[in-house]
Amino acid sequence: MELEVRHLRALCAIADAGSVRKAARQLGMTQPSLTTQLRRIENALGGQLFFRERTGSRPTPLGHSVLSRARPIVADMRALVDEIASASLRAGGSRLCIGSTSSRAVAGWLRRLRARLPDTDTAIRIDVSANALLQMVAMGQLDVAFVHEVEGAPLRRPDGLVERELIAREPQFVALSADHPAARHPVVELAELAGDQWMVDPSVDGEWTGLRRVFAAAGLDPRVVHGDYLTAADLVAAGEVVAPCQPTSRPRHGMVVRPLRGDPLAVRLFMAHRPGAAPAVPADALFADLTASYMEVAWESTAYREWLVRHDGPLPIGT
Repeated sequence: MELEVRHLRALCAIADAGSVRKAARQLGMTQPSLTTQLRRIENALGGQLFFRERTGSRPTPLGHSVLSRARPIVADMRALVDEIASASLRAGGSRLCIGSTSSRAVAGWLRRLRARLPDTDTAIRIDVSANALLQMVAMGQLDVAFVHEVEGAPLRRPDGLVERELIAREPQFVALSADHPAARHPVVELAELAGDQWMVDPSVDGEWTGLRRVFAAAGLDPRVVHGDYLTAADLVAAGEVVAPCQPTSRPRHGMVVRPLRGDPLAVRLFMAHRPGAAPAVPADALFADLTASYMEVAWESTAYREWLVRHDGPLPIGT
């Protein structure tokens, strides 16, 4: 087997993400596929590149040596691709590249941007990793990114990015079965869910760290399983798990969304861009369209709208 740039890129992704699972998400691969690829790379190089630990993957001494050579190659190849792409865009028209972690506001953001810029090719990159998106903005692969930062789990911020805060503290709600006893209440006590099995997606930056912090502060130690939130929705409706969710989440058949008493779990929402960059639309306009889109989905959500009214913000009533 001959090593290619894609193999080196995979090694860098595993090292940066800290686990094969997170790296696979960032690379758009399945975890088994990336695990198989890593095994073939290690066989080709004749040694183990990562220690597999319960908390993730850590480079071995050989891994550190390979990574020190791989990173400049990957960076040079990325720079070459970006230069070619930039030249093509100058010749063929303008393009806007935006990124976001999962949010219902994204659809409205895209709709507004395309109406504002009908002659611009607007592309979207959705990623579970806010850290990865911020890095892509810093490297010029994205013009802007809309991300969330879990309270108590700071993101890794590349130097030089400008942040525009959308919401300083957005409460995270909980999704539970419509048949759950706590579903009868408009606001749920965390202690009411202590006996339930929780599902959390550890590949979402800060998610598991933030939830652990909340459990520890409440003196709780519930059962926790790891999985993606798409699967969690089916399990929640079936009454198998409860799961944290965004306040703008749409309830589905058999599932309800409720705020937690005291809002112990929260995130900060912000848009990041590079200073001095010249995307197809100014950052002020990008942020205005994002704000309007977020307000739209916030007021569509019954549970969140009621929370906003009770707490007098952070969005203007009636928007």
